[in-house]
Amino acid sequence: MDFNIIRIARVVMNVTDLHASRDFYVNALGFIETAATSEWMALRGLEEHSHHSLLLKKADKPGVHVVSYKVWEDSHLNELQTFFKGKGAKVLWKDADPAVGIGKTLCVEDPSGIPLEFFVEMESVERCIQKYDLYRGARVQRIDHINCMVPDVEAAVKFYTNELGFRISEYTATEDDRTWAAWLHRKPTVHDVAFMNGEGPRLHHVGFWLSDPMSLIHCCDVMASMGYADNIERGPGRHGLSNAFFLYVRDPDGNRIELYNGDYLTSDPDFKPIKWDINDPRRQTFWGHKAPDSWFNEATSFLSLEKGEPVELKSPTLAQRKPDFVT
Repeated sequence: MDFNIIRIARVVMNVTDLHASRDFYVNALGFIETAATSEWMALRGLEEHSHHSLLLKKADKPGVHVVSYKVWEDSHLNELQTFFKGKGAKVLWKDADPAVGIGKTLCVEDPSGIPLEFFVEMESVERCIQKYDLYRGARVQRIDHINCMVPDVEAAVKFYTNELGFRISEYTATEDDRTWAAWLHRKPTVHDVAFMNGEGPRLHHVGFWLSDPMSLIHCCDVMASMGYADNIERGPGRHGLSNAFFLYVRDPDGNRIELYNGDYLTSDPDFKPIKWDINDPRRQTFWGHKAPDSWFNEATSFLSLEKGEPVELKSPTLAQRKPDFVT
């Protein structure tokens, strides 16, 4: 493997009303608005020096254009092109887009049908981590991970670990030792991407890191005071898997966002993946409360790279059941 994927770096997705999205993401959740036009809005966390980690595009209906990974240097983009072409995948190049601060990108679809993007350069902007007068809502710090529903978790895990250099931090196994879900990382935390068994490919949620658990509590108060109480879907709570403190919210278009704090270091080369039995109740929520039905049924469609149409969904290879443990 002659390329180095550093971390998950951004998500590009649709919203139907930028004004409503600005109120939700900036005023309620506390994102920093880097730039905007009548067609898009670029958002980042207080800690982030990159132009954005969430790009919202105005459209008629929701959909996820791409999930983006930052790589170490330009030569790694060329190596990734060679690698994916060798797998028979179609590769697309996009020129740098100064308007949204991103350099040239390599675009592909992974074996699950998820549209991926790899880049090296993104415009640097001011870090606002010590601009405490800007701390609002959840005081979002940075992007942390994505979670995707895929029809074949085991195939996805094999590809990302054997071919792209990801490592498993935790996973859930069925009674016959099949992998139901897995958490994979490149940066030294629990995950950059997680895969869960389900109809897919679909984006289940994007997770953003917060500095402390009280930021989640404060966000609940702010959302309720602004009339967004019904947008709180799950939590606050503690995950068994990952040990993270969590809150799940839905934006005005139904896109699911996780506010996340409290996982652990995974950088040691002798770190061993943690296995959870699917029948262990602690792997759902460590405190025992259940997730709502929307958790298992609702997610956002990915859009194909070439035509921008929803990627075809496939049924899962493992039997359906309520996986209350997704993080």
